[in-house]
Amino acid sequence: MIKLVPQLVPGGIKRIALALCALALSGACAAADYPAKSVHFIVPFPPGGGTDAVARILGSRLAKMWGEQVLVENRSGAQGNIGTALGVKAAPDGYTLIFAHQGVLTINAHLYDKIGFDPLKDLVPVAKTTEQPFVVVINPALPARSLKDLTELAKKDPGKLTFASSSSGPQMAGEMYKMASGADLLHVAYKGAGPALVDVLAGHVNMMFANPSSAAPHVKSGKLRALAVFGKKRIDAMPDVPTAQEAGYAQLGENPEWYGVAVPVGTPAAIIAKLNADIVAALAAPEVDKAIRALGLTPSLGTPEEFARQIREDHAAWGKVVKASGVKAE
Repeated sequence: MIKLVPQLVPGGIKRIALALCALALSGACAAADYPAKSVHFIVPFPPGGGTDAVARILGSRLAKMWGEQVLVENRSGAQGNIGTALGVKAAPDGYTLIFAHQGVLTINAHLYDKIGFDPLKDLVPVAKTTEQPFVVVINPALPARSLKDLTELAKKDPGKLTFASSSSGPQMAGEMYKMASGADLLHVAYKGAGPALVDVLAGHVNMMFANPSSAAPHVKSGKLRALAVFGKKRIDAMPDVPTAQEAGYAQLGENPEWYGVAVPVGTPAAIIAKLNADIVAALAAPEVDKAIRALGLTPSLGTPEEFARQIREDHAAWGKVVKASGVKAE
């Protein structure tokens, strides 16, 4: 049994209380002054895709709100693992933001033996920013006008048709289509949506399960043909493109892609709260909302706790999909 010395206890408690108050006040003061310098925003994919577009739209608005620069840094590689790992290792002071990508945080750990971080422990979700369905687009030289046409073509020549992916999310969308249709497609991996689209447009690869922001401009110009969106409803950017359910593949609309913002573990709670409030305000600005919807994406706002819960739930759900597909990154 530990015996306390009465005359020392009050002073000890007072010192501890003062220390705790000072610590709480320092966090509040840090948030009040935040940001006092440029903020780095790490995007774990190259320019030319939806991640880069959203980061620059959001970063530009936050820079205006804060009166400080938001520097978007594209650090691509290993389907987003490299850039995200870099962000996780940054100082937890609010001056390094991590672009939270659905594939990186909920799929990669099931595909790779090692990704360089634990998506459920090494970062703190701040705010979800958008949600969007995958869309299957093909080079117009491929004679298919629907998903059923595509399935028939694929079954005639198993393993001959190719599909590009820019990250693990679109890759698994392709795998889900294969499981739902029985089609045999050959997967071709790219470092980002930009390089992948270049090869689909050139006809080097037949198709892509893409983010709407990357594909919509090329669909409108007729350089790509969209067969279906993997969601429960059509999207404004491609109103004539049917949903997977309308195309006869209802099971392909249950796992949408999303984007968000995270920070390294240890970032003060007061700064996380301020970041969430500012990101929500930025996304609610009419010009930001319009710009994001024009990409084919839907702003999706919420609290850090709601975003964290979605990441945990999606991490478990995608783990089952990866296991069922039998896919493993080499």
